Amino acid sequence: MAKKLIKRFMPDHESIKNNKHLQIFGDLLHNPHLWHLNRHSIAKAFAVGLFFAFVPVPFQMVLAAGMAIIVHSNLPLSIALVWLTNPLTMPVIFYFCYVVGTWVLGVPEQAFNFQLSWEWVANSIETIGPAFLLGCGVLGIIFAILGYFGIQLLWRYSVIKQWNKRKEKRLKK
Repeated sequence: MAKKLIKRFMPDHESIKNNKHLQIFGDLLHNPHLWHLNRHSIAKAFAVGLFFAFVPVPFQMVLAAGMAIIVHSNLPLSIALVWLTNPLTMPVIFYFCYVVGTWVLGVPEQAFNFQLSWEWVANSIETIGPAFLLGCGVLGIIFAILGYFGIQLLWRYSVIKQWNKRKEKRLKK
């Protein structure tokens, strides 16, 4: 079942409650709705986590935690899904965001050489920034919607499959 698979990979409550970056939320982290594993909280967690995975800021986990608290999604999963964009996947994903942004804006792609410096970031915001940020927003929304409805369908399929197994088992007796 999908619930068992998700539960196996989720971080425990205490590690999240004791995270120094999430202490700004205080007692809000003790809301039991943030820790439930049901179809709706998991689907909302996928939407929140996948959306904020495409937000190009260093504090994505805090943003995802804040939104999870607002919409009552599963907090650990919302935070964990942000790590879809990690140091290994970030260059590929963010380049794809840039390509999507240029396609949406209808502008040609510009050649650029990435440099790990604030000066390069400041100069690039004017040239490739609009296409990149628009691409991040578009893909964030698309993947959030796909994640939400994909989990809803997967969960429903899993429940129906379990029902059918129990039904077959009862008929064999």
